[in-house]
Amino acid sequence: MSAEMEEVVVEPPVACVVCGGTAVELVLDLGCTALANKFLATSELGRPEPVYPLRLGYCRECTHVQLLDRVPPSAMFTDYLYMSSASDTLKAHLWSLSDVVQRRARLTASDLVIDIGCNDGTLLDGFARYGVRLLGVDPAKNLAEITRSKRVERYIGFFNAETACEIVQRWGRASAVTATNTFPHIPKLEDFLTGIEHVLAPGGVFVIEAHYLMDLLDRCAFDTVYHEHVSYWALAPMQRLFARHGMQVVDVERLPIHHGQLRVFVQRRGEGTVQPRVAELLDLERVRGLNRFETYQRFAGQAQRIKRELRQTLSRLAAQGKRLAGYGAPAKASTLLGFVGIGPERLAYIADNNPLKQGRYIPGVRIPVVPPARILEDPPDYLLLLAWNFTDEIMRQQAEYRTRGGKFIIPVPEVQYL
Repeated sequence: MSAEMEEVVVEPPVACVVCGGTAVELVLDLGCTALANKFLATSELGRPEPVYPLRLGYCRECTHVQLLDRVPPSAMFTDYLYMSSASDTLKAHLWSLSDVVQRRARLTASDLVIDIGCNDGTLLDGFARYGVRLLGVDPAKNLAEITRSKRVERYIGFFNAETACEIVQRWGRASAVTATNTFPHIPKLEDFLTGIEHVLAPGGVFVIEAHYLMDLLDRCAFDTVYHEHVSYWALAPMQRLFARHGMQVVDVERLPIHHGQLRVFVQRRGEGTVQPRVAELLDLERVRGLNRFETYQRFAGQAQRIKRELRQTLSRLAAQGKRLAGYGAPAKASTLLGFVGIGPERLAYIADNNPLKQGRYIPGVRIPVVPPARILEDPPDYLLLLAWNFTDEIMRQQAEYRTRGGKFIIPVPEVQYL
């Protein structure tokens, strides 16, 4: 352990977050890593940086994939540097989600929409076009300033059974509740769903978007594993969880955003018609082996292969005198860089559009984050594309760099050049 790192021991969970079983078995050990969104200021570089075990497990009782070691949410989400609006692709996607929910729920001006984990309010901006009542729920105090300027009402805090009661008292019940890239973060699912039951109006719909486990396996997206993501969702364990709360999955969609997501529509039992594609996707999950431990053993082996190949590729280019940098500073970059062992001795800098991250350093590996303008001012021979889930958008943005001869290295699911 480096003198700059300070390992924090967390109490391993005794039970699966979905079924409560204790047969949760190790799949992939990614070592000890820093918290993926705790980017360091220059003044923090001289202090020890806490790192935590990052291990992925599989429940043999209900097949749910989850972290074996869990960091308290208060350590990760009260000051948050990720912004949904930093990506044009993600903004367009979230606005399209607001269109879908509007059509399905037939929202009117009197209806309340609650977005849990509202971040900078990008999804709420989409709903605002329909004149509905809006409430964002998020513990990040720093991001509250952004939504305040948009005049969006916001509850600053974590959503759970207790805070749901306060929300209902102040704003009433919601016709639609959304949670995009938030549901994987929840360590106490029973408490969270008790809150959903309370806040959702009769006939209301709860809409989840989350990284889909089948796509994660197909793309070998091991870098999506970090401490914020307690759960890695497939439909089968999700369906089991909601059934215990008198709710049911009524519809599902697979989405291309990020490296593949699942959009799930949930209602109280008897309040919605279950669509055929729910059963179809459950069947596909069984065919693809999402209920078998051996599937995850293969995934772990693929992650180790990528680690070896990427280290060899960067070492070879450095030996040839090539200058390397990175593009994109998403949370997944911390996992990939830490697991592979890539630091400032390999990457001169990492460019990112998010102004909250610029001038800071990647957690754990401490590579500086700079504005994208640096790429043409101080061009590297190769850019390691860490935000590879937005490859098409980044290729368009960096057309001039490519015209000048710059190349990209894609790390996942295969190490390749663009």
